[in-house]
Amino acid sequence: MNNDSTAMQSSRLHYFIMITVIIVTGASQGLLLPLLTVLLEHMGVSSDLNGLNAAMLYIGIFSTLFFVEKLLAYFGFKKLISLSLMLVIAALVLFPMFQNIWIWFALRFLVGVGDSALHYASQLWVLTSSNEQNRGRNLSFYGMSYGIGFSIGPLGMNLLVFGDWVPFAAIGVLCTIVLLLIVFILPDYQVMGTNKENAPVLERRYTRSFQWAWFALLPAFLYGYTEASMNSSFPIYALRIGLEQNWISFLLPFFGIGGLILQLPLGVLSDRIGRKKVLMGAGFLGGVAFLLIPLYGANPTAILVLFMIAGGMLGSFFSLGLAFAADILPKAYLPSANVVASFIFSIGSILAPNLAGIGMQHISISSLFWLLGGIFIVFAALGFWFRQKQAEQVRIRESVLDA
Repeated sequence: MNNDSTAMQSSRLHYFIMITVIIVTGASQGLLLPLLTVLLEHMGVSSDLNGLNAAMLYIGIFSTLFFVEKLLAYFGFKKLISLSLMLVIAALVLFPMFQNIWIWFALRFLVGVGDSALHYASQLWVLTSSNEQNRGRNLSFYGMSYGIGFSIGPLGMNLLVFGDWVPFAAIGVLCTIVLLLIVFILPDYQVMGTNKENAPVLERRYTRSFQWAWFALLPAFLYGYTEASMNSSFPIYALRIGLEQNWISFLLPFFGIGGLILQLPLGVLSDRIGRKKVLMGAGFLGGVAFLLIPLYGANPTAILVLFMIAGGMLGSFFSLGLAFAADILPKAYLPSANVVASFIFSIGSILAPNLAGIGMQHISISSLFWLLGGIFIVFAALGFWFRQKQAEQVRIRESVLDA
């Protein structure tokens, strides 16, 4: 009994450490996107080049998806998470030392690689270390922890008054603390090797997952696009419409706060009336909120309220989409669906800063929110086209091929 109690306490401690890691890395990503955008804007960099620079983070995330599984199999959870954090910390140290946009291209790419490997390993660690009874709860806390960190990250921009290097140093110290917790406390869990003979089956499952559940996986793309747009392009929008810099760090967290407030209620509602209906309704309302933002100009109170509405409606899009995919797909397909979701999340994240930057530079400063509002309303309309029962019938008929 004593051994069981000790093991349970140890497991809880390890889970707490992992959650702390996710909060800090979420804060790091939430800070770096607007912070670097503001610094580049002050350096006189054009909005389209600024957006391209921001996209390098997501290009790093995207490129890591092709080899991170092999890295995890080779290093194991603890070593891969530690190495990923060390890579992020090194980049944080170098950013203020070399305030050059071309060097920042490389550093942002490296941060993306580190963040991607860290999230892949930590999410899989939570998934495999949780039993069936508490797996859903643990993964929900994982997502909320990242949301909390990402929401509080922009507040670090207020440290700029003490020097351009201070925000980088502050988040670097936090990352170093969690790195020490991992090195000295977290056990060195190993990963079972991959079976190369299963590669054709896995490849087939990727395509079929999207074929059967495309409407459920599109929210991952929209979530990535929205996150990148808000954190890399909104600072440019805010500065150019006349908002003070301190308003940027104050307003951005409210988008995440709205998502945190409504994440559980929307999840419960989706259990009762169906996830498709909730995704369509949330997408439509979130899209309308985005379209209204330019109408209020530089009114920070109106922007704050609309941010909370849009964030509340759209902040749980990634998790709701995956839950909807789980309703449609067989269990054996869920890992493949998760990879597909991460893949198209990265595509959305890469496209967002570039499209927003080009739009604000060559069309209108308000095009940032016109495009955001438009794609969510289009997504809601696509829901009328997607037939869940038909997709399930096709899945049941064809999944026997992979049995």
